[in-house]
Amino acid sequence: MIGVGKAKQYANVLDKPLSRGRQEVSLSAFAFLFSELVQFNQTQVDNIAELERRLEDAGYAVGARVLELLCHREKGNRRETRLLGILSFIHSTVWKVLFGKVADSLEKGTEHEDEYMISEKELLVNRFISVPKDMGAFNCGAFVAGIVKGVLDNAGFPAVVTAHFVPIEGQQRPRTTILIKFAEEVLHREARLG
Repeated sequence: MIGVGKAKQYANVLDKPLSRGRQEVSLSAFAFLFSELVQFNQTQVDNIAELERRLEDAGYAVGARVLELLCHREKGNRRETRLLGILSFIHSTVWKVLFGKVADSLEKGTEHEDEYMISEKELLVNRFISVPKDMGAFNCGAFVAGIVKGVLDNAGFPAVVTAHFVPIEGQQRPRTTILIKFAEEVLHREARLG
């Protein structure tokens, strides 16, 4: 029976619609799947830069799909047209959907006008990966950089996106910073929009 103002009751769990709800993936399943992705790509390449590029490419495809999904669900098929709007969208909405929380910080670069940084104290993709000493500064954050690049490129904000480790005093693990360097055309468009 459906009453006015009451939630619809379902007799069977199979009758519930699949379109909404809390859609989470088990952390252990994600960690296993991601480590397999890294291991597979590691066997296909000769150096760390190529491995990071392949992880970035995998993330790019995820970012393009996440943008489409979130624009449809959250924004009624509208996309951001302003620089700070898209950065805020990535920092809050995209990060929350992917990692269950808002990113630790979003900062503008002090040395260059076209640089922004999203920092995360303990990025999920780096949490369960142990890097051998012979791989040096390999950063699985390249996957997340690819996601951010996929979102930005498909929203019309071309940029070079890279992941870097930033050491923190008194802590064993470094912070991961996603560095976003926008193309000149984005800055010119933003200046015209005023």
